Amino acid sequence: MLQKNALTGVPIHDLMARRWSPRAYDAAKPLSREQLMALLEAGRWSPSCNGDEPWRYLVWDRNADAQGWQKAFDCLKPGNQAWCKNVPVLMLSCAGSAFSINGNPNRWAQHDTGMASLSIALQAVALGLIAHQMGGFDADKARAAFNIPVDYTPMAMIAVGYQAAPEVLDEETRKKELVTRKRRPLAESFFEGSWGNSVKG
Repeated sequence: MLQKNALTGVPIHDLMARRWSPRAYDAAKPLSREQLMALLEAGRWSPSCNGDEPWRYLVWDRNADAQGWQKAFDCLKPGNQAWCKNVPVLMLSCAGSAFSINGNPNRWAQHDTGMASLSIALQAVALGLIAHQMGGFDADKARAAFNIPVDYTPMAMIAVGYQAAPEVLDEETRKKELVTRKRRPLAESFFEGSWGNSVKG
C-alpha cells in the first residue's frame, strides 16, 4: 500500500507520522464491530472544555445499514462520491453550540469536536485502517435527512476503512492520491513569545 509518512524536522510519534488522508479504499473489506467501537471509544476519551464532550457522531456501517449509508453518501459532494463509493463506514461529526451544564454558549465546541475526530483518525492508524475527513458535503441535506438538532453544527464527514492501491481510483483522484505531502515551514505557523516571532529550534 502507498505510504506517505510525514517528513518532519524532528522525530514525532509513528502514529502521527503515518496518519494521512487516503482516498483509495478496499470495497471488499468491512470493519468489524470491535474495530468500529474502538474508533468511537477513542473519540469518546478526547479532551474537551470543562469535560463537556460537545461532539455527537452519526455512524453508518454499509454492511449493517446499507440504506442509512446510502443516505449519508448522497449528502457528499460529487468529487467525494467518486472515491467514497468503496468506503465501508461513514461518520458525521457534529458540534454542539452550548454547554450542557448551564446552556451558555460554548465557543470551544468545534475545536473539541475536531480533537475527537483526530483521536478517531489516530486510532484508525493504530488498527491498520485509514480515515479521511471531508468538508465536501451538503450540511443542510444531512441535517434534514438525519434530524440533526438546530443547536448542533455538522462539521465533517469521515470515511473509514482499509486502504487499497491507488489503481482503484479514477485518473483525476489518483493524481491527488499520489501528490507528495507537504506543510508550510514550522516557523510560519508557530510563534514564541509574541505574534510573528517564529519559534526556532
